[in-house]
Amino acid sequence: MQVHKKSSDVDIVNEVLEACIMAYPVSSFVISIYQQYQKRGSLSKKQLQGLLGKASQIENFSQSKLATLEAVIKKMPNRFKSELPETKPLYEKDKVAGELINIILAKYPQHKRVLFLQSKYETNQPLSLMEVDELKKFKQLLKL
Repeated sequence: MQVHKKSSDVDIVNEVLEACIMAYPVSSFVISIYQQYQKRGSLSKKQLQGLLGKASQIENFSQSKLATLEAVIKKMPNRFKSELPETKPLYEKDKVAGELINIILAKYPQHKRVLFLQSKYETNQPLSLMEVDELKKFKQLLKL
């Protein structure tokens, strides 16, 4: 699968790449982006910025070509990774159920069903509506 590059009379990126290869024949960076440009026909914004840095170090290199390359870079969109959303707990404890459990166990610390619900509550398992209603009935029956 080969991507064809834009058809234009002047290919400034290719000219800058060739000048960099002449100036830095052993630079692995320049060689690799030159090969990539020949295969894909384009370079990423960061690669072009690196190429601009290399080309600006060449003595007697045309300032107009550097300016054109810089304009090509500025024209490209910036890519930002969005930040991860804030993590929230899967389950938030029901404060009313926690208070009911504490009130009942303060008066009757050996109540088996309430102890079971307390262990479920403390391990962050959600209490069903029936279980919360059950706690409310226990509170009414025990007249707390």
